[in-house]
Amino acid sequence: MPPSERAGQLLMVGLDVNARRDSLDALVRDRHLGGVVLLGGWYDGTDRVRATTRHLESVADGSGDDPGLFLAADQEGGKVQQLRGEGFTRIPTALAQGDLSPSQLATRAAGWAAELRDAGINVNLAPVADVVPAELGRANDPIGQWDRQFSGDPTVVGRMASAFIEGMHRGKVAATIKHFPGIGRITGNTDITADGITDRTTTASDPYLRPFGAGIEAGADFVMVGSAIYSRIDPGVNATFSKAIISDLLRGRMGYDGVVITDDVGAAKAVAATPVGERATKFVDAGGDIVLTARPDTVPTMHRALTRRMDEDADFAAKVAAATTRVMALKVKLGLASC
Repeated sequence: MPPSERAGQLLMVGLDVNARRDSLDALVRDRHLGGVVLLGGWYDGTDRVRATTRHLESVADGSGDDPGLFLAADQEGGKVQQLRGEGFTRIPTALAQGDLSPSQLATRAAGWAAELRDAGINVNLAPVADVVPAELGRANDPIGQWDRQFSGDPTVVGRMASAFIEGMHRGKVAATIKHFPGIGRITGNTDITADGITDRTTTASDPYLRPFGAGIEAGADFVMVGSAIYSRIDPGVNATFSKAIISDLLRGRMGYDGVVITDDVGAAKAVAATPVGERATKFVDAGGDIVLTARPDTVPTMHRALTRRMDEDADFAAKVAAATTRVMALKVKLGLASC
């Protein structure tokens, strides 16, 4: 792949429910984008989602040497279920899912995956592997406030996250474990604030990492890295930009060699102080692969930053090559590209 295509494969952009179906066509085609995520609450049922995904597939083509798109949605359950309406089951919260047996959850998740697949979605940005300590509970705004955790016990969380992944795979949908290394101990939501997002407890050998290890063993296709700060691992650095967290901990100590994706770095307040282009280059430099941005207007800047840095820095170009290889290997596995 030429540099522009490599850079594009490392970008996933949001398509808002209120945007025109063809609003991303030029970006997908001209920037060679690797993926699109549906955002904003698509509550009109399967038909509208399917029409949108088919349109996006036609723009990306996916024939010959051109890879198809990762087409993603947040389909966790409870408040975080982007696709609803006819053809989509109302999924209970993760906390309620945690009351099921692992086999029951795997069976139900397989059904939810079949619904996604029928709508043209091939990636679910779930399950959540974050553990919220009981003493924090709903004061944890990103997870506990919305019952997005399976349990307050990391062993239970790992077991249920693995079952959810198993079900997604039965339904032929890729699964994403998130938000590494865990956002259950913070109070602020990184999407909407840069305050209260420092975790002063989690270490590189913390028990709260076990659910991520379990999810990796279960075959998670993506690991999503959050944007919180971990003062006992890499002080003052957002996890998204941390080599200590992505390369040393996740890839090194935990042995994960698959695709690493950011949480949103387009609109999220936690990373707003970092220039747009650097949000992409810092993540890839730290060992990451796919940069997810909710704002389409950030894509050209990110794409230019990646290609420019490749041209200027051979070591960075090698990291992009490695990231692109991981992305394409997963696309081959999912039938979105051929060797």
